[in-house]
Amino acid sequence: MLANYNRSAKALSELLQREGVEDSQVLTAIATIPRHIFVDDVLQHKAYQNTALPIGQGQTISQPYIVARMTELLRLAGVRNKVLEIGTGSGYQTAVLAKSFAKIYSVERIKALQWQAKRRLHQLDLYNVVMKHGDGWQGWQSQAPFDGIIVTAAAANIPQELLAQLADGGVLLAPIGEQQQKLVMVIRNGERFTEHVIAPVRFVPLIPGDIE
Repeated sequence: MLANYNRSAKALSELLQREGVEDSQVLTAIATIPRHIFVDDVLQHKAYQNTALPIGQGQTISQPYIVARMTELLRLAGVRNKVLEIGTGSGYQTAVLAKSFAKIYSVERIKALQWQAKRRLHQLDLYNVVMKHGDGWQGWQSQAPFDGIIVTAAAANIPQELLAQLADGGVLLAPIGEQQQKLVMVIRNGERFTEHVIAPVRFVPLIPGDIE
């Protein structure tokens, strides 16, 4: 472990605040979560840089700014309680969500990544997260509806299964597109879904199926 991670995490939080993240709950999460435990030892010296890093299996730990911004967008939209995360990955975004919302449900298609993420979250005493190994395209029907849904990999179109699992008044955030991606917010009002484009982004693709 990095001995001075507290200082590094706090500096990262201050950087994100200067870049426009305002939600105090999110900034506190960034400042207190040891991001270096979510990456391989050889990359720990880069853990508190505002950049995405590889975590194996063709996946990445997202740039801290986009982690904070997506979390903040859900909170700005009024989400506080039940959030579904598609793509647990390293577990870093999951940890930020766990410090920002009451209950997190997280789905990961790669079993090895899910196991590692679960171990890290327990190490941080974050027990308001329920995890599932499965196909993120399918969401988590038995636990629906969700007040917020956050997708951490890009699909060509928003999976209809996820829209169906969104609570009335709920908010979904997802990167959409292939070569050119954009972060899209979808708000549900009854059977009407309103889309808002937030910003251009770059994520790994959302792949159907799961891997043991």
